[in-house]
Amino acid sequence: MNGLGNEIVVADMRDRAGRVTPAAAIALNADSMTKFDQIMAIHDPRTPGTANYIEIINSDGSLAQACGNGMRCVVQALSVEGRGKQFVFETLAGILTAEEHADGMISVDMGVPRFGWQDIPLAEEFADTTGIELQIGPIDAPVLHTPSVASMGNPHAIFWVQDDVWSYALDRFGPMLENHPMFPERANISIAQVTSPDRIILRTWERGAGLTRACGTAACAAVVNGARTKRSGRKVTVTVPGGDLFIEWRDDDHVVMTGPAELEFSGSLDPSTGAWTRDRQDSLQQGLA
Repeated sequence: MNGLGNEIVVADMRDRAGRVTPAAAIALNADSMTKFDQIMAIHDPRTPGTANYIEIINSDGSLAQACGNGMRCVVQALSVEGRGKQFVFETLAGILTAEEHADGMISVDMGVPRFGWQDIPLAEEFADTTGIELQIGPIDAPVLHTPSVASMGNPHAIFWVQDDVWSYALDRFGPMLENHPMFPERANISIAQVTSPDRIILRTWERGAGLTRACGTAACAAVVNGARTKRSGRKVTVTVPGGDLFIEWRDDDHVVMTGPAELEFSGSLDPSTGAWTRDRQDSLQQGLA
Protein backbone atom coordinates (compact mmCIF):
# COMPACT_ATOMS: atom_id res chain seq x y z
CA MET A 1 0.00 0.00 0.00
CA ASN A 2 1.05 3.62 0.08
CA GLY A 3 0.17 6.75 1.99
CA LEU A 4 0.94 9.68 -0.33
CA GLY A 5 3.70 7.63 -1.91
CA ASN A 6 5.16 6.49 1.43
CA GLU A 7 5.58 2.81 0.48
CA ILE A 8 4.05 0.53 3.11
CA VAL A 9 3.90 -3.24 3.49
CA VAL A 10 0.91 -4.20 5.64
CA ALA A 11 1.59 -7.68 7.03
CA ASP A 12 -1.22 -9.66 8.65
CA MET A 13 0.29 -11.45 11.67
CA ARG A 14 -3.02 -12.04 13.46
CA ASP A 15 -3.44 -15.56 14.87
CA ARG A 16 0.20 -16.24 14.04
CA ALA A 17 3.19 -16.81 16.30
CA GLY A 18 6.44 -14.90 15.79
CA ARG A 19 7.04 -11.65 13.96
CA VAL A 20 8.37 -10.27 10.69
CA THR A 21 12.11 -10.68 11.15
CA PRO A 22 14.77 -8.07 10.36
CA ALA A 23 16.15 -10.49 7.74
CA ALA A 24 12.73 -10.66 6.05
CA ALA A 25 12.46 -6.87 6.05
CA ILE A 26 15.87 -6.46 4.47
CA ALA A 27 15.07 -9.12 1.83
CA LEU A 28 11.75 -7.45 0.99
CA ASN A 29 13.40 -4.06 0.63
CA ALA A 30 16.04 -5.51 -1.70
CA ASP A 31 13.31 -6.59 -4.14
CA SER A 32 12.32 -3.78 -6.49
CA MET A 33 8.67 -4.90 -6.39
CA THR A 34 8.43 -4.71 -2.60
CA LYS A 35 10.91 -1.95 -1.78
CA PHE A 36 9.30 -0.09 1.11
CA ASP A 37 9.64 2.59 3.77
CA GLN A 38 7.90 0.73 6.64
CA ILE A 39 6.28 -2.61 7.38
CA MET A 40 3.12 -2.36 9.47
CA ALA A 41 2.73 -5.80 11.07
CA ILE A 42 -0.77 -6.28 12.47
CA HIS A 43 -0.70 -8.50 15.57
CA ASP A 44 -3.40 -9.66 17.96
CA PRO A 45 -4.09 -7.09 20.71
CA ARG A 46 -1.86 -7.06 23.76
CA THR A 47 -3.88 -4.57 25.78
CA PRO A 48 -7.62 -4.80 26.55
CA GLY A 49 -9.64 -2.20 24.70
CA THR A 50 -7.34 -2.07 21.67
CA ALA A 51 -8.06 -3.56 18.26
CA ASN A 52 -4.51 -4.66 17.46
CA TYR A 53 -0.86 -4.25 18.33
CA ILE A 54 1.02 -2.76 15.38
CA GLU A 55 4.73 -3.45 15.07
CA ILE A 56 6.47 -0.98 12.75
CA ILE A 57 9.64 -2.08 10.98
CA ASN A 58 11.97 0.10 8.92
CA SER A 59 13.55 -1.00 5.67
CA ASP A 60 16.86 -1.62 7.45
CA GLY A 61 15.14 -4.07 9.83
CA SER A 62 15.09 -1.73 12.83
CA LEU A 63 11.92 -0.96 14.76
CA ALA A 64 10.10 2.37 14.56
CA GLN A 65 7.87 3.79 17.25
CA ALA A 66 5.42 5.57 14.96
CA CYS A 67 4.38 5.90 11.32
CA GLY A 68 1.33 8.01 10.55
CA ASN A 69 1.13 7.19 6.85
CA GLY A 70 1.42 3.50 7.64
CA MET A 71 -1.36 3.71 10.21
CA ARG A 72 -3.70 5.10 7.55
CA CYS A 73 -2.93 2.07 5.39
CA VAL A 74 -3.72 -0.25 8.31
CA VAL A 75 -7.03 1.53 8.89
CA GLN A 76 -8.05 1.23 5.24
CA ALA A 77 -7.14 -2.46 5.10
CA LEU A 78 -9.10 -3.32 8.24
CA SER A 79 -12.03 -1.11 7.24
CA VAL A 80 -12.45 -3.00 3.98
CA GLU A 81 -12.58 -6.23 5.98
CA GLY A 82 -15.65 -4.87 7.73
CA ARG A 83 -13.88 -4.20 11.01
CA GLY A 84 -15.55 -0.80 11.32
CA LYS A 85 -14.40 2.76 10.72
CA GLN A 86 -12.97 3.68 14.12
CA PHE A 87 -9.99 1.93 15.71
CA VAL A 88 -7.79 1.96 18.79
CA PHE A 89 -4.28 0.62 18.23
CA GLU A 90 -1.22 0.02 20.37
CA THR A 91 2.30 0.76 19.09
CA LEU A 92 5.72 1.21 20.66
CA ALA A 93 4.81 4.89 20.96
CA GLY A 94 1.65 4.06 22.95
CA ILE A 95 -2.09 3.98 22.29
CA LEU A 96 -3.51 5.87 19.31
CA THR A 97 -6.92 6.20 17.69
CA ALA A 98 -7.83 6.41 14.03
CA GLU A 99 -10.93 6.87 11.90
CA GLU A 100 -11.88 6.49 8.24
CA HIS A 101 -14.25 9.22 7.03
CA ALA A 102 -17.10 8.95 4.52
CA ASP A 103 -14.92 10.50 1.80
CA GLY A 104 -12.23 7.83 2.28
CA MET A 105 -9.79 10.15 4.01
CA ILE A 106 -8.31 8.80 7.24
CA SER A 107 -7.47 10.67 10.43
CA VAL A 108 -4.97 9.38 12.96
CA ASP A 109 -4.56 10.88 16.43
CA MET A 110 -0.78 10.91 16.74
CA GLY A 111 -0.87 11.83 20.42
CA VAL A 112 0.84 14.63 22.30
CA PRO A 113 4.23 15.93 21.11
CA ARG A 114 7.11 16.04 23.57
CA PHE A 115 9.69 18.80 23.60
CA GLY A 116 11.94 18.05 26.58
CA TRP A 117 15.51 17.29 25.53
CA GLN A 118 15.51 14.04 27.49
CA ASP A 119 12.19 12.95 25.93
CA ILE A 120 13.23 13.38 22.30
CA PRO A 121 15.97 12.29 23.25
CA LEU A 122 19.05 14.49 22.80
CA ALA A 123 22.56 13.73 23.99
CA GLU A 124 22.94 17.20 25.52
CA GLU A 125 20.67 19.28 27.72
CA PHE A 126 18.83 22.14 25.98
CA ALA A 127 16.41 24.28 27.93
CA ASP A 128 14.87 25.51 24.66
CA THR A 129 14.34 22.92 21.92
CA THR A 130 12.72 25.34 19.48
CA GLY A 131 16.22 25.82 18.07
CA ILE A 132 19.24 23.77 19.15
CA GLU A 133 22.92 24.24 18.33
CA LEU A 134 23.47 22.01 15.32
CA GLN A 135 24.61 22.94 11.82
CA ILE A 136 25.92 21.59 8.55
CA GLY A 137 28.55 23.49 6.59
CA PRO A 138 31.09 26.20 7.45
CA ILE A 139 30.73 27.84 10.86
CA ASP A 140 30.41 31.32 9.34
CA ALA A 141 28.06 30.22 6.53
CA PRO A 142 26.20 27.03 7.49
CA VAL A 143 24.00 25.35 4.90
CA LEU A 144 21.52 24.20 7.54
CA HIS A 145 21.41 25.25 11.17
CA THR A 146 19.43 25.60 14.41
CA PRO A 147 16.76 22.93 13.93
CA SER A 148 13.64 22.73 16.04
CA VAL A 149 13.39 19.29 17.64
CA ALA A 150 10.51 17.27 19.06
CA SER A 151 9.27 13.73 19.59
CA MET A 152 6.12 12.47 17.91
CA GLY A 153 6.76 9.06 19.43
CA ASN A 154 9.99 9.18 17.41
CA PRO A 155 12.69 11.89 17.26
CA HIS A 156 12.50 14.69 14.69
CA ALA A 157 14.73 17.59 13.72
CA ILE A 158 13.18 20.31 11.52
CA PHE A 159 15.56 22.65 9.68
CA TRP A 160 13.79 25.85 8.58
CA VAL A 161 14.72 27.37 5.22
CA GLN A 162 13.55 30.40 3.26
CA ASP A 163 14.12 29.03 -0.21
CA ASP A 164 13.14 25.91 -2.18
CA VAL A 165 13.43 22.72 -0.09
CA TRP A 166 14.56 20.92 -3.25
CA SER A 167 17.69 23.05 -3.47
CA TYR A 168 19.26 21.16 -0.55
CA ALA A 169 21.15 17.87 -0.93
CA LEU A 170 19.13 16.03 1.69
CA ASP A 171 20.35 12.71 0.31
CA ARG A 172 23.86 13.80 1.33
CA PHE A 173 23.08 15.57 4.61
CA GLY A 174 20.38 13.16 5.76
CA PRO A 175 22.51 10.11 6.66
CA MET A 176 25.04 12.28 8.51
CA LEU A 177 22.39 14.10 10.52
CA GLU A 178 20.31 10.99 11.22
CA ASN A 179 23.35 9.44 12.89
CA HIS A 180 24.71 12.61 14.52
CA PRO A 181 25.93 12.10 18.11
CA MET A 182 23.30 14.62 19.22
CA PHE A 183 20.65 11.93 18.58
CA PRO A 184 21.35 8.78 20.64
CA GLU A 185 18.36 7.02 19.04
CA ARG A 186 19.02 8.56 15.62
CA ALA A 187 16.51 11.04 14.20
CA ASN A 188 14.23 11.87 11.31
CA ILE A 189 15.66 14.88 9.46
CA SER A 190 13.41 17.33 7.64
CA ILE A 191 13.81 20.56 5.66
CA ALA A 192 10.77 22.83 5.96
CA GLN A 193 9.70 26.00 4.16
CA VAL A 194 6.74 27.95 5.56
CA THR A 195 4.95 29.63 2.67
CA SER A 196 1.96 30.92 4.69
CA PRO A 197 0.59 30.47 8.21
CA ASP A 198 -1.45 27.50 6.98
CA ARG A 199 0.97 25.85 4.55
CA ILE A 200 4.38 24.18 4.90
CA ILE A 201 6.48 22.46 2.23
CA LEU A 202 8.47 19.54 3.65
CA ARG A 203 11.11 17.02 2.63
CA THR A 204 12.25 14.26 4.99
CA TRP A 205 15.13 11.86 5.40
CA GLU A 206 13.46 9.14 7.44
CA ARG A 207 15.32 7.32 10.17
CA GLY A 208 16.00 3.76 9.05
CA ALA A 209 14.41 4.31 5.63
CA GLY A 210 16.14 7.23 3.88
CA LEU A 211 14.50 9.72 1.52
CA THR A 212 10.75 9.23 1.50
CA ARG A 213 7.86 10.72 -0.44
CA ALA A 214 5.91 11.26 2.76
CA CYS A 215 6.49 11.00 6.50
CA GLY A 216 3.42 11.59 8.62
CA THR A 217 5.19 12.06 11.93
CA ALA A 218 7.58 14.55 10.29
CA ALA A 219 4.61 16.54 9.01
CA CYS A 220 3.23 16.57 12.57
CA ALA A 221 6.60 17.62 13.99
CA ALA A 222 6.88 20.41 11.43
CA VAL A 223 3.48 21.84 12.34
CA VAL A 224 3.94 21.74 16.11
CA ASN A 225 7.39 23.28 15.80
CA GLY A 226 6.10 25.84 13.31
CA ALA A 227 3.39 26.85 15.77
CA ARG A 228 5.64 26.99 18.81
CA THR A 229 8.14 29.19 16.93
CA LYS A 230 5.24 31.31 15.56
CA ARG A 231 6.17 30.48 11.98
CA SER A 232 2.77 28.89 11.32
CA GLY A 233 -0.64 28.26 12.82
CA ARG A 234 -1.98 25.09 14.42
CA LYS A 235 -4.02 23.95 11.39
CA VAL A 236 -1.69 23.49 8.44
CA THR A 237 -1.63 21.75 5.07
CA VAL A 238 1.79 20.13 4.73
CA THR A 239 2.93 19.49 1.16
CA VAL A 240 5.32 16.54 0.91
CA PRO A 241 6.70 15.05 -2.31
CA GLY A 242 3.77 12.60 -2.42
CA GLY A 243 1.00 15.16 -1.89
CA ASP A 244 -0.79 16.98 0.93
CA LEU A 245 -1.45 16.09 4.55
CA PHE A 246 -3.68 18.12 6.84
CA ILE A 247 -2.30 18.47 10.36
CA GLU A 248 -4.15 19.96 13.32
CA TRP A 249 -2.51 20.56 16.70
CA ARG A 250 -5.63 20.69 18.82
CA ASP A 251 -6.18 22.70 21.98
CA ASP A 252 -5.94 19.47 24.02
CA ASP A 253 -2.35 19.14 22.67
CA HIS A 254 -3.14 16.08 20.53
CA VAL A 255 -1.92 16.16 16.94
CA VAL A 256 -4.34 14.78 14.33
CA MET A 257 -3.13 13.89 10.84
CA THR A 258 -5.56 13.43 7.93
CA GLY A 259 -4.73 12.01 4.52
CA PRO A 260 -5.36 9.18 2.04
CA ALA A 261 -4.20 5.59 1.72
CA GLU A 262 -4.04 3.41 -1.39
CA LEU A 263 -3.75 -0.30 -2.16
CA GLU A 264 -1.11 -1.24 -4.74
CA PHE A 265 -1.27 -5.05 -4.65
CA SER A 266 -1.68 -7.94 -2.23
CA GLY A 267 -0.01 -11.31 -1.78
CA SER A 268 1.39 -13.85 0.67
CA LEU A 269 4.53 -13.33 2.75
CA ASP A 270 6.89 -15.60 4.66
CA PRO A 271 7.60 -13.43 7.71
CA SER A 272 10.85 -15.22 8.53
CA THR A 273 12.56 -15.00 5.13
CA GLY A 274 10.75 -12.27 3.19
CA ALA A 275 9.82 -14.66 0.35
CA TRP A 276 6.50 -13.61 -1.18
CA THR A 277 4.03 -14.28 -3.96
CA ARG A 278 1.58 -11.84 -5.50
CA ASP A 279 -2.17 -12.48 -5.58
CA ARG A 280 -3.83 -12.76 -8.95
CA GLN A 281 -6.61 -10.43 -7.85
CA ASP A 282 -5.28 -7.22 -6.37
CA SER A 283 -8.13 -6.50 -4.01
CA LEU A 284 -8.57 -6.10 -0.30
CA GLN A 285 -12.12 -7.39 -0.62
CA GLN A 286 -10.90 -10.90 0.23
CA GLY A 287 -9.16 -9.61 3.35
CA LEU A 288 -5.48 -9.23 4.09
CA ALA A 289 -3.24 -12.00 2.68
